[in-house]
Amino acid sequence: MVKRVLSALIILFVSWSSVATKIEGKHKEYAGKKLDFFRFSDPVTQEKIYVFSLEPDREGNFSTEVKVDQTTFFFSDFGIYRGMLFLEPGKTIHLLLPPFREKSFADSKNPYFKPVQFWFSTEGGNELNNVVSEFDAQLNQLSDRFFDQLYFSRSKSTFDSISQILENHFGSQNHPTFNQHKKLKTKALEADAYRLTPEKVSEELSATGHEFWNHPAFIELFEKTFTNKLSFEVRSNTGTEIRQAISSGNFPFFRNMLKEKYKISGPVSDLALLKMLHDAYYSGDFSQNDILSLVNSATFRQNADLFIRETSKNIFEKLEFLRKGTLAPAICLKNTDGHHVCSNKTSDGEKKFKYLIYADTEMIVCREHLKYLTRTKEQFQKYLEIIVVLRKTDLIEMKIFLDKENIPGIHLVDENSKFIEKYRIKSFPTCFLLNENHEVVFQQAKAPLDGFEQQFGTFLRQELFERQRNQSQ
Repeated sequence: MVKRVLSALIILFVSWSSVATKIEGKHKEYAGKKLDFFRFSDPVTQEKIYVFSLEPDREGNFSTEVKVDQTTFFFSDFGIYRGMLFLEPGKTIHLLLPPFREKSFADSKNPYFKPVQFWFSTEGGNELNNVVSEFDAQLNQLSDRFFDQLYFSRSKSTFDSISQILENHFGSQNHPTFNQHKKLKTKALEADAYRLTPEKVSEELSATGHEFWNHPAFIELFEKTFTNKLSFEVRSNTGTEIRQAISSGNFPFFRNMLKEKYKISGPVSDLALLKMLHDAYYSGDFSQNDILSLVNSATFRQNADLFIRETSKNIFEKLEFLRKGTLAPAICLKNTDGHHVCSNKTSDGEKKFKYLIYADTEMIVCREHLKYLTRTKEQFQKYLEIIVVLRKTDLIEMKIFLDKENIPGIHLVDENSKFIEKYRIKSFPTCFLLNENHEVVFQQAKAPLDGFEQQFGTFLRQELFERQRNQSQ
């Protein structure tokens, strides 16, 4: 009861301390469009958390209010862009949008497409976003201009000269967010140019407060410093000790390593260890179960630091998502005939394995894989249900292709890419195998033309043998 009252008081306090920031503007090109803005969950997983939208009217006018309790970083992906924005409590900003440029067909189908990043400008001159944008532009210009001296000659005098130019131009700025941004971006340039080891940048990271951890300058330097570090360390002289520490959950060992070797201290050291464990999970160098146990341990989940607790929770949920044996989220969408269908309900009443295929019928490679499903169905119809989740394209063209080629299975249309994002689909086709209870069997099932028949056939024979043996016991 006491905990509930405290939680309610905390929520009330946060809501009272949050102050509405107003965003307004006008751009005719954006009439009828919608810009969704997100924040990062944490610097490690960087999951997108939706916060607000701008919806210009027929004339391109837009206005909304967002409650923030401190200067907060947001971003929006639209067209070819990723627009970045700092919002400050209680301010009204007049947002300036760039000329709208939609992705080309090739860009929309490219899983490696990277948006053009820019800082939104605002009317009013010397405002935070404008200063950050101007600083980044000048930093990039100077680093390009003196590229050879920095990256080949590694001239200390050149870096000092760049730092002085930036200080002369921006030294009078006294906004804490900008000054932190300037310090970390300048350090990132130095780290790149001189191949600085982690202990050479640890002072800046250790001194950075929680309120800046989800800002892009911190994330950039943090990733440069700690990405894949355990995989690097395990190949050093201390590799055996690191393996033993992971398998035994020896936190004192890691804390000592961070303190002595990386010179990192304070709450950032726990964040750094979580980053190391997150990357180690995907490396193949360590037991994934051991990594999960460490991330989900009381050391993190009951940490005195709320940010560390939340980051630990986010990492565990990300690593656990769609693992073998976990329950996959039900996919509930309209099929190509407009009927609402859920993937966890069988179409014929029989319990079967489910082959999920995320596909885009505008891509030739996807069309060829989908055509081959006819053979897959013929071979495994008794045991397998095929569910095709289609990226929304021209619905008429999509249906013509599916009907003409007699593509088997249930065809669901993901109109808003809800489940494409939920299942973290990066490229097409992407496939999963689920069992009769909608639990993950293969997180990375092979595509139809890449050997799914062999993969599923081998698994099915073993599975049926095990089931028959269990029944006879």
